[in-house]
Amino acid sequence: MKQELTISSVIIDESQTFTIYELSTTCQVCAEEIIEMVEYGLLTPQGEVPEVWIFSARDLRRSQKALRLQQDFQINLPGLALSLDLLEEIEQLRAELNHFKKLYK
Repeated sequence: MKQELTISSVIIDESQTFTIYELSTTCQVCAEEIIEMVEYGLLTPQGEVPEVWIFSARDLRRSQKALRLQQDFQINLPGLALSLDLLEEIEQLRAELNHFKKLYK
């Protein structure tokens, strides 16, 4: 039996920002889940209270990765925060390594 796989994506400009309601709609979760992600340090909005929070394109990517990891591996929020930080660090180290490889070829 064949399984169907649907992949959806949103192309965003790095300077694009989102309200909590736009972010929750894009990620297909309720605003309370976004608030929990902020409380655990997964997302870092600008603003003091949820009603005025502004999220960056980076926050959108992090929230989508977090939700994917949570769905696939049932990782709790503290574990998601650690996982995302480590994944970003690996990405940064790879970029630096590639930069140095180009310099010294």
